[in-house]
Amino acid sequence: MGELGLGDTCGILRQPWVTPRRDSSGLGWEHLYVSTQRERPYHAEFPPAATHLLVLHLDGPVTVSRGQGRSRRSRKVPPGGFFLHPAGRALAVELGGWLDTVHAYLTDKALREANDGRAVELAEELGATDTLVEQLMLTLQGVIQRWEPSARTYLDHLTAMLAAQLMHRHRAGRERTPSRTPSGLSSRQLSSVRELMEQRLAEPLPLSDLAAAASLSVSQFTRQFRASTGESPHQHLLRLRLEQACRLLRTGTSSIGEVAVGCGFSHQEHLTRVMRARMGTTPAAVRRAG
Repeated sequence: MGELGLGDTCGILRQPWVTPRRDSSGLGWEHLYVSTQRERPYHAEFPPAATHLLVLHLDGPVTVSRGQGRSRRSRKVPPGGFFLHPAGRALAVELGGWLDTVHAYLTDKALREANDGRAVELAEELGATDTLVEQLMLTLQGVIQRWEPSARTYLDHLTAMLAAQLMHRHRAGRERTPSRTPSGLSSRQLSSVRELMEQRLAEPLPLSDLAAAASLSVSQFTRQFRASTGESPHQHLLRLRLEQACRLLRTGTSSIGEVAVGCGFSHQEHLTRVMRARMGTTPAAVRRAG
């Protein structure tokens, strides 16, 4: 599947009342398109799109209306509130004031993946609030602002988390599945996944490749990996990269920049930033201590 782009969205972002700021075009994201923009008041109708639309309000409050005739609904949406429109449905919407937003367009495949391959019908939300959805959207905003190719596993993890939260908390009818403690990976599955991580430590590693190594769907793999290790796949992979970088810094002669790239970081500054945040030190300090 190719990169998700403007042609896969409902058409809002092509309109003259939208002032774009940043988006995920050109980053190679297959199941999620994210954009940030300033929107001025408008009233418009859009044909059905193939993606599920999620709009997070960054400021406000501002009045938003959706639907027509007797089905028309209006609500004053505060900052942190969001608008959710399922794929495959026409959209009539009116924005009553200037607004800064983050848009996320999610493929139905990603949503099904979060439900173990089964179809999911999302609700039409207007001004809903959900702390996890808000934080995921803000995190995605930060990801497109400071994208690193080595963060591909992290992006896949965020996409899966967003899809899972929408599936569990914002599906039509609000049906809830019983809470179950996920089983972990078998020793053979965990060994295969770790071997793949070590083999491809220097590469962007999609979550789907890790799931395939365990012969699981992405959603099953993510749950079972955390149950086995207490970490997300991204956290575990990042720890392996840092451990290898520390070994090379202590015992090798390669430059810090070469060590960074060889361990899956985009450049020396990327390694320094991650090492300082997670270990409270720097590559230069590790090398001196070695």
